[in-house]
Amino acid sequence: MGQTQQTGSCEEIDVKALQDMYKKFVLECPSGVLFLHEFKRFFGVDPTGEASDYAENMFRAFDKNGDNTIDFLEFVAALNLVFRGDLEHKLRWSFKVYDKDGNGYVDRNELRSIIDSIYRIKKFSKKDMSETQLSVDEVVERILDAVDFDGDGHITLEEFIRGAQEDPWVLNMLRLDMNPAGWVLENRRKSAHF
Repeated sequence: MGQTQQTGSCEEIDVKALQDMYKKFVLECPSGVLFLHEFKRFFGVDPTGEASDYAENMFRAFDKNGDNTIDFLEFVAALNLVFRGDLEHKLRWSFKVYDKDGNGYVDRNELRSIIDSIYRIKKFSKKDMSETQLSVDEVVERILDAVDFDGDGHITLEEFIRGAQEDPWVLNMLRLDMNPAGWVLENRRKSAHF
């Protein structure tokens, strides 16, 4: 048994890195699970701050079994997907973030809520806010126009993936929250300075 294991995508998972992650996880979460308030604290998110809604959506997407906690396996699986997953897998994960109520489609309100959260985080962190950009409602309308192929006002997983793959602008907009790893690392660094 070596120090690495091959995955289906031929990426190597470093066993030592997993062991280190587990030690850190147990140190910060002695119960073996992360609750929402701990998840926010773990990543340096103010419970009522700009990133709070976004963190809640990420938490829900990490919580595969829906028990309102994240165990170590869910944590590693999500981080592995974020760091190593292909575009379709990342889009599937991103869809879960957008589908706040878990009913299998994203409606206008869910889309608006996530885009608004992303805009508030970007404004708060002053990232990419120098360029002229569309309003939240304009972005929502443009995404719905491009992705809601059957015009029913709901975006299914299939429409979400197809729309992102076919329209570079839509993919770019959806990528605003497709890189939670960068957000996690940035917020983790911020919390380390306090």
